[in-house]
Amino acid sequence: MASRKTKKREGGALRAQRASSNVFSNFEQTQIQEFKEAFTLMDQNRDGFIDKEDLKDTYASLGKTNVKDDELDAMLKEASGPINFTMFLNMFGEKLSGTDAEETILNAFKMLDPDGKGKINKEYIKRLLMSQADKMTADEVDQMFQFASIDAAGNLDYKALSYVITHGEEKEE
Repeated sequence: MASRKTKKREGGALRAQRASSNVFSNFEQTQIQEFKEAFTLMDQNRDGFIDKEDLKDTYASLGKTNVKDDELDAMLKEASGPINFTMFLNMFGEKLSGTDAEETILNAFKMLDPDGKGKINKEYIKRLLMSQADKMTADEVDQMFQFASIDAAGNLDYKALSYVITHGEEKEE
């Protein structure tokens, strides 16, 4: 009987280990390296975990010294346990997977393209994004346009932009 319990416990630990290691397969090696650099910057005391003091120090290094404890606590509560690098990756994976599916984004753009040309005038989309719902700033729109294909007539290729939003920047070959 004891050996079955031991096996069960070992199996559970193995399953937990497998589940946490799967997060690495969600990212490319270059992304993992970038997350590692970000984690290292935030882990101010270099103990392998991000805690409240690390967050305070990180904010302070960015010039923000008036962060409230309850804000920091809320950030830490987003994790299901202590924030080591694997947990950090899991958290980013969850946030990034919150992006709408490419088809959903395409359908939203298609509503603004009654002729179905696959393009929308850049100035028109800029006006909409800065005046409707969750209004974007001019800087945010310009930042988005950096990843968009815009032709000589000033039309945005929304199919290509939808791809970049859901899959990351297009690979140059």
